[in-house]
Amino acid sequence: MACSVAASALAITIWTSPAAAQTVGTSAEAGEAAQADAALNDGDDIIVTGSRIRRSPLDQPSPVVSLDGESIARTGLASIADVLQRLPASSGGLNSKFNNSGNFGNPPDGGGVGAGSAVLDLRYLGPKRTLVLVDGLRWVNGASASGIPASVDLNSIPTNMIERIEVLQSGASPQYGSDAIAGVVNIITKSNQDGLKASAQYGQYLGDGDGETQDYQLSYGVRGEGVRMVAGAYYTKQQSVRASDRSISQFPNPGQTSCTDPVGGCSSFTPLGRFDVLGRSLTLKGPVAGTPNYDPSLVGGDFKSFGAADRFNFAPFNYFLTPVERYGGFINSRAEFSDALNLSVKAVYNRRNSQNQAAFLPLGVGPDVGNGNLLDFISIDATNPYNPFGVTLSRENGNLSGIYRRLVEAGQRTYSQQVNTMSLTGTLDGKFEMLGRTWYWDASAVFGFNDAKQVFTGNVNSQRLQQALGPISDCTGACVPFNIFGGLGSVTPEMLAFVGFDEKNSSRQELHDYTANLSGELFDLPGGPVGIAIGYEHRYQFGSFTPDPVTQAGFSSDIPAQAAAGKFNVDEVYGEVRLPLLRDIPAIYSFELNGAARHSNYSTFGSNTTFSGGALWKPVSDLLLRGQYAESLRAPSIGELFGARSRFDASIDDPCTSAAGGQFPGNATVRQNCIANGVPANGSYAEPQGGQLPVFTGGNTELEPETARTLLFGGVYSPRWVQGGVFSALSLEVNYFDVKVKDAINSIPAQVLLSRCAETGDALSCAAVTRTPAGFISGINGQLLNTGGIRTKGIDFTLTMRTTETGAGQFGLYVSGNYLLNYRETVPSTDGETVTEYRGTERGSPDQAYPRFKGLATVDWTVGPVTAAFTGRYIDDVDEISADNTLSSRFYGDVQLQFRPSWLDSKMALTAGINNVFDKDPPACFSCSLNNYDPTTYDIPGRFGYIRLSYGL
Repeated sequence: MACSVAASALAITIWTSPAAAQTVGTSAEAGEAAQADAALNDGDDIIVTGSRIRRSPLDQPSPVVSLDGESIARTGLASIADVLQRLPASSGGLNSKFNNSGNFGNPPDGGGVGAGSAVLDLRYLGPKRTLVLVDGLRWVNGASASGIPASVDLNSIPTNMIERIEVLQSGASPQYGSDAIAGVVNIITKSNQDGLKASAQYGQYLGDGDGETQDYQLSYGVRGEGVRMVAGAYYTKQQSVRASDRSISQFPNPGQTSCTDPVGGCSSFTPLGRFDVLGRSLTLKGPVAGTPNYDPSLVGGDFKSFGAADRFNFAPFNYFLTPVERYGGFINSRAEFSDALNLSVKAVYNRRNSQNQAAFLPLGVGPDVGNGNLLDFISIDATNPYNPFGVTLSRENGNLSGIYRRLVEAGQRTYSQQVNTMSLTGTLDGKFEMLGRTWYWDASAVFGFNDAKQVFTGNVNSQRLQQALGPISDCTGACVPFNIFGGLGSVTPEMLAFVGFDEKNSSRQELHDYTANLSGELFDLPGGPVGIAIGYEHRYQFGSFTPDPVTQAGFSSDIPAQAAAGKFNVDEVYGEVRLPLLRDIPAIYSFELNGAARHSNYSTFGSNTTFSGGALWKPVSDLLLRGQYAESLRAPSIGELFGARSRFDASIDDPCTSAAGGQFPGNATVRQNCIANGVPANGSYAEPQGGQLPVFTGGNTELEPETARTLLFGGVYSPRWVQGGVFSALSLEVNYFDVKVKDAINSIPAQVLLSRCAETGDALSCAAVTRTPAGFISGINGQLLNTGGIRTKGIDFTLTMRTTETGAGQFGLYVSGNYLLNYRETVPSTDGETVTEYRGTERGSPDQAYPRFKGLATVDWTVGPVTAAFTGRYIDDVDEISADNTLSSRFYGDVQLQFRPSWLDSKMALTAGINNVFDKDPPACFSCSLNNYDPTTYDIPGRFGYIRLSYGL
């Protein structure tokens, strides 16, 4: 393994440029960014992410990765989320590679689907445990008309207003409040620009000719006496990549070539229909004009026994890359009246149009389908003119298990989102003299909202379907009798006009945030002045989700959902202190202690106080050692508290099935426990493996906040003695982290519940599984709880090198990696708890890989007006938890070439690049939700090429 890690350290990718190589990576000794340079040259300290006290950026108390605009442009990516998700400390999260929308329902995390949005997940702890700030202030949470998410949608932030991004890789609740368990992303916006900056980029997947992406950015800055302003606008459009155009996603399982393959996975919802009636499982021999003829012997009629060859391959109808269009603009202005008083105002608008797509609606009727709504109770009356069986098929008569019909006539299901985000920020700040020292103050107000609408086409009103399938005497007025038995083409436009409808959902989130801060110095210690910061914050958040009235009434034939809304407010006070104890004595170039505390009072659960403390020691000027202890808090989000009951169709397996792969036939203990849970003893229950089982989610107003403890130890070595020789910069940073989360808010994983019930008979787990009399799972309880704990440990490292100018040009190398020592989750059981170690595994549904090692690096070369760079990204292999399969390691390579002619004053640049130049496909995954790969971790198959023309960048 050591050899693997060592080799992969050169495999990796980061985003550096000749001018900015020192700003990318850690902002400690290695990182002298433009802002840090200016502060040091002026002899002034600045605010650095992770601390509220002004300090030299060379004495950063916590590990921070900083990415500037040129470094982001080096990736060729149009989404800032895609850039951040490449960081080794990042574990992915939602992005445009996710096609999951209402077709899978609401994941059991209380946050809704978030279709079309993009988030950042640090340390595998989930995006809701990563705090996103813009200029040090909170940003409104996202909304995609499919729930009330607990995280910021990075697609709601205009990309062209970003000056740089600082990622704090440590807990920081005492400094910033709730959600900062895994870390903090602080997006710094453009506020000081002269003249025009613009770029235009076009890219697509080479060879495949799809996934076309256009990205246009424009900003202009002016400044006068005491006044400056930057304004900008952008437009980005990404076209889709369809699953039918990639070999890995042709069937529901990797390597599958037919629905008859033993691996299974194809759907029993077929265009011809599957009819589990009269104790038999039937399908049509072919489409029927009118009413099919039923012959009980299945010899002379239109029906035959249903088999694997009759299943429907839904895989080619999905998106591999979802289409998204984003545009928006910003104005960032500042007026400096005097040292004592300045005013900054920032206004931001962003619009996102996006779409998800799924196969035709799987229309299921009957008690064993597991819809969780009216469809489970519908009867097909004997008088329905298309009923070939001559009797009423119903739950009460015991002759209806389920009817599974793929409603091709209604067209594919599409989920189209329109999301508007607006934010207005006003800040007053200044400085004054007190007790012979300079003090700084600021007061800010943030008002933001995220408003989303979604239109879902291809749905069916189950109340009207009930009428159209019921007694013919009740089908009056506009009602048209419905032919569910005739197979493909039997549902006429008139039938669809009565039962079909376009589902229209909406959601909204609001943020009102008021902060006030004061910082300065009290007195001197042997190591320097004692710095303090104190502050107050009042925050109000509101969130709502409003499904279509038909859905709220329980009559949607897709995922059930109810309206939900909630709000909370919190008042917080914090304090931070820096104690520079010693300086310039043997073995101690400098030594300081620091600490912070925050007291919060929430309207939802009450009060909480968090603390942090740390030490910085420089034995010599070139070596910085740090240690930190931090307590963090995450308050339950609005969706977690008030989210209404909904359903998630999880791609998991039931151990109790008698079908291939099930444990019922061959394991006596499992058989006994399954029978006790409601599975027929005769083995007649045969749910195919690789299908989807209904997990019912919901919020919980009794939730308590999560708490976390973070330990961090590390060091930075940046030898000054090499500067001026071969190297202009050389730095190595290594950090060890240990994060422990208590009372984690989540549902107990459905696969854990099923396995524990079947294998141990655990009463808590079995009580969460509800079955029909035939043994089919009608629901798994996924209500949110303070379920247990999470523990993760790991090591981060970064290496930065840049040569001085040589006869052959200038060279730079940046290497960064994350080694995961462990990641385990603990959930309660009747007799104790279950501990699952995820290190080196692929979780699957919801998708997440936990590789032991991830790394990235870049080597670049500049000679005259030409810059060339090779970047690579390495992901270690992982084993699927729910399948006997290994996702082998991947090495992605990216290349970029830039020409910046001097005769245009080096302001104009032409850039061309190819991402995934080696054309590596993602490793195949059997348990992943869609398209047979994990989109949180791996790239889409194919080489992506792009070309960009920029000015002033």
